[in-house]
Amino acid sequence: MKILFSLQKRCCFYALLTLVFMACETKTDTGPNKVEEAISSIKSTYAPDTRVVLFDIEAIQSPEGYTLKGGTSLPEALDALRKQLEQEQITFRDSVEVLPSASLEGNIYGAIALSVANLRSRPAHSAEMVTQGTLGMPVKVYQMHGSWYRIQTPDHYLGWVDSRGIELMDKTRFQDWQDSEKLIYTQTYGHAFAEANSAAQVVSDLVAGNILKLIAEDGTFYQVKYPDGKNGFVPKSEASPYLDWKSNLSFSKEALVETSKTMLGVPYLWGGTSTKGVDCSGFTKTVYFMNGMIIPRDASQQIHEGSLIDDSREFDKLIPGDLLFFGRKATDSTSERVVHVGMWIGNNEFIHSAGNVHISSMDKNADNFDEYNYDRYLRSKRILNQKDEGLLYLTEQDVF
Repeated sequence: MKILFSLQKRCCFYALLTLVFMACETKTDTGPNKVEEAISSIKSTYAPDTRVVLFDIEAIQSPEGYTLKGGTSLPEALDALRKQLEQEQITFRDSVEVLPSASLEGNIYGAIALSVANLRSRPAHSAEMVTQGTLGMPVKVYQMHGSWYRIQTPDHYLGWVDSRGIELMDKTRFQDWQDSEKLIYTQTYGHAFAEANSAAQVVSDLVAGNILKLIAEDGTFYQVKYPDGKNGFVPKSEASPYLDWKSNLSFSKEALVETSKTMLGVPYLWGGTSTKGVDCSGFTKTVYFMNGMIIPRDASQQIHEGSLIDDSREFDKLIPGDLLFFGRKATDSTSERVVHVGMWIGNNEFIHSAGNVHISSMDKNADNFDEYNYDRYLRSKRILNQKDEGLLYLTEQDVF
């Protein structure tokens, strides 16, 4: 009887242990994390495109509840998140920093200080290059991490730039820079010199679209000042006073084609948006910028601007300057994916950056027929002289 009683006790013990274990498992498997769901919901509402909006918030769980960490440039989004968590009766501690960061001590403005500065996805040279900024470009500064700064360009694109690529400014100094008379470099590539002499020491290289402060004229040179205070001299034949350049913009299809062909042979560069190297959308962006328009950074953003011209390969509807988009069409189970863009130049041809900047044809009988892109063609949009939220005209807004 004792042995039987002992066995019964042991069985009851193991059964109880199993129930406890199962109860513990059930308790931890509570389904979707409501905090993560709330963060995701707010993010999809206020910051659906993290390329242009900062909403980096995470929740760290502890026995006392949750701690919200990270940063955002959208205080209204943070307020909405707080309210949603309170409605869910979730205990949390708010450690989210509203950006720009207080650690910047008011230096929340800046200008790109190099001919071309690389902007990366993370504060490291090994990180992906997502875009570029060009000399004199005004930027917003949000965060600092070591010698890196998280900035936003005039097209709202976000990225990290190292300290050599930017000149930080407070509001007063930034306004002084913005109010100063400017010079724009108009050639594909060149240099500024230490004296008004092309044989003098080089101060830096320059690329199309670089903006400098115009100080004076000296013979066949302009005297200029960089955002960081360096001085230089630029040949008059390679640049123009910014206001003169702006007043002479024609916003014409002929000007777009002319600009695009000055970049023939420029190598493909992922993330590139300058005449040193461009990716597909960086190429179209640069061409339009040199004709007075700032357009969105990526092909998947550019496709949402302007007016639809064609989506069935009726290329006779197109005029020079129209943008052609390529990728994967939507299906019942997959969404559309835009992966490439080029610019129509007429005669059944378009110019684009793929390997390098070159001209391809949509004519199946042409020597430069591009069968690969013909097969993945999506549609064409017209953005020249169109009004849309993502299209910024330098003649209408004081960017520089």
